[in-house]
Amino acid sequence: MKLINTLPEVFEEFNEQRKKSFITALEMKEKGVPFVGVFCTYLPQEIPMAMGAATVGLCSMSGETIPEAEKDLPRNLCPLVKSSYGFAKTDKCPYFYFSDLIVGETTCDGKKKMYEMLGEFKPVYVMELPNSQSPDALELWKKEVVKFKEKLESHFGVTITEEQIREAARVKNAERAALREFYELMKLTPAPMLGQDLYKVLYGATFKFDKRAIPGEVRALAARIREEYENGGEDSAKVKLAGRPRILVTGSPIGGVTEKVIRALEDNGAQVVVFENCSGAKSIDEDVDADAPDIYDALARRYLNIGCSCMTPNPNRIKLMGRLIDEYRVDAVVDVILQACHTYNVETYNIRRFVTGEKGIPYLSLETDYSTSDIGQLNTRMAAFVEML
Repeated sequence: MKLINTLPEVFEEFNEQRKKSFITALEMKEKGVPFVGVFCTYLPQEIPMAMGAATVGLCSMSGETIPEAEKDLPRNLCPLVKSSYGFAKTDKCPYFYFSDLIVGETTCDGKKKMYEMLGEFKPVYVMELPNSQSPDALELWKKEVVKFKEKLESHFGVTITEEQIREAARVKNAERAALREFYELMKLTPAPMLGQDLYKVLYGATFKFDKRAIPGEVRALAARIREEYENGGEDSAKVKLAGRPRILVTGSPIGGVTEKVIRALEDNGAQVVVFENCSGAKSIDEDVDADAPDIYDALARRYLNIGCSCMTPNPNRIKLMGRLIDEYRVDAVVDVILQACHTYNVETYNIRRFVTGEKGIPYLSLETDYSTSDIGQLNTRMAAFVEML
């Protein structure tokens, strides 16, 4: 559906970035640039950036390789874990192939055990992520950040200085700031684009290796969106998206096949205006204090603050969600849970109570996987939910 005259092609450029970047990655590898493969937003990317390495998110959002993964892994395991392992085992992920080191983190039991098996295909390093945000946990995570830096130094034969880390933090902060400014366009009423297009930019930007170029590209796109929103007449999003219920999406990581949930909502008349999960606000809401006396403490604080359901208790998720509900004038919350993602599934109790009780707006949780077999059911449920709104 072409809602804005000239913008869909630009959104698709970001959407296609993941595919295009594999050519860029090949060219960088031929020039000797080291690659670090990552899975999670808890990993402090500033450390590999400081040594000139490229960080890349590894393939884990497709059901394509799950049948092969299930030959080694239990069927009743989170699809994200199975997909991650399946791409490594089948060698169908170019980013896994290019990675010189895979870095994991102990966010869940399924991942921890899968990393042991992943080590058969590539060198794997696992960071011991605490499961709370207490002062003792912060001290442990700070030590893990330093150990990660030392691992990179020994594995790649380099020296990483504190000033290099501070500079990397400034570059990463600039990227986050630009992406925040971009998704804050969705505070407009009506919001100037579909959530599907917002997500294409947020997700596609993670596959752009020139981090210094991202702020300029994203701000240029934001300026175009504003201009067409104000001056596009009857063809503008201001007209075509008016009156749609405003939805916040939260829960397990989304992307790839799970974008079917966003499409089901918006095909049935709603508009996703903000993503709280780690594909959205969670990963870019806070910066690193690049001028702090102890840069390792600053990194540890920033990343440990992420409100993932692996934390117990997890007040930071509630805090961020509450602020986003208010700032984006959200009409309802949809909580997307991957099958066998037990921490997010259990946490739906507290999230439902917060959303319906304290915020007084409708809430829907739905469980899904990486198959397409539930698309009809999703459309039926989303149509009924949106009609209620």
